[in-house]
Amino acid sequence: LSLLAGCGASSTASSAASGAASSEAASSVASSAAEIAALPDGVYTADFDTDSSMFHANEACNGKGTLTVENGQMTFHVSLASTHIVNLYLGKAADAAANDWLQPTTDTVTYSDGTSEEVYGFDIPVSAVDADFDLAILGTKGKWYDHVVSVRNAVQQAGTAVPADGTY
Repeated sequence: LSLLAGCGASSTASSAASGAASSEAASSVASSAAEIAALPDGVYTADFDTDSSMFHANEACNGKGTLTVENGQMTFHVSLASTHIVNLYLGKAADAAANDWLQPTTDTVTYSDGTSEEVYGFDIPVSAVDADFDLAILGTKGKWYDHVVSVRNAVQQAGTAVPADGTY
């Protein structure tokens, strides 16, 4: 758990923004609603899966991040490998320039040898777990790249469930 402590925490606030067949779209909406209903409010550790070996969660985090569910809204915080990815956009790269971007936080990760490093982290709005979604990244060279990512295998962290009376 000590390795994951820096992998979900952020030291600065971030801001977030948030053509299929109709039967496929309806199925996707039903699946999303079922996933949201399946996760009660709380804090979860979850895998961050990407389609790229260059874009991934920091190795100190073992490929994981922190999923927070509050009032049915899910936000996934992931600490990346470095500060080379400077912004994210929830969608395709072609649409990124005209819309709001996810701003980075500065996270401190601690490696197994005890050394620490500051990296960028991001708070990503998530509509469903265990489902792929598009996420464009902007690197230090100023070029946007398309990626497909997912948040999978959410496991609730001890002591973060909503009490039976609904109060914290």
